[in-house]
Amino acid sequence: MELSFSHSHNQRILRQRNMLAVAAAALAAITIGLFLVTISRDREVVLQPVLRSPLTVSSAGVSREYLEMITRDTVVLTLDRSPQNLEYWMSEVLEITAPRMQGRIKADLMKIVSEQRGSSIAQFFTIEKMEIDTTNLRSEVTGELHTIVGNKVISSENRTFRYDWEYSGLSLKLIGFGMVTPDKGKDL
Repeated sequence: MELSFSHSHNQRILRQRNMLAVAAAALAAITIGLFLVTISRDREVVLQPVLRSPLTVSSAGVSREYLEMITRDTVVLTLDRSPQNLEYWMSEVLEITAPRMQGRIKADLMKIVSEQRGSSIAQFFTIEKMEIDTTNLRSEVTGELHTIVGNKVISSENRTFRYDWEYSGLSLKLIGFGMVTPDKGKDL
């Protein structure tokens, strides 16, 4: 009787050992598979741009710093143009425009493109000051608007431009921009 008990006990231990070996082999195969997937995939690193301070986006509203940085980049995009980059210029301005305003803004941009295409007139803007209103989502930028014909600067005028924004969800989109007339404070 002791012999049959000993035999059944040994058989049970062998079954446990075999199940443990199968589990270890399966885990080793999974580990090797995960390792191969890890080394074969492209690595992605999120790069933080050079900023003065950490930047966060919140559904509660737009921070002053975020609106200022977006305005600065949008001013460069909208006011620096030449006949060589008109198609890119228009597509990128429309990319940051709110969908409900793209038709109206595209019509205005098409007028500029048709006037400037084939000419040698270029312009660039140097920012002197910026006023940010996070409550009304409005930015006003004042600076020098330089106009160049060929390779000669023909005018350099102090101008103010207004940018109106829409914040929906976590997305800030442009809904309008234009030059502010000094006497009325209205867009052209």
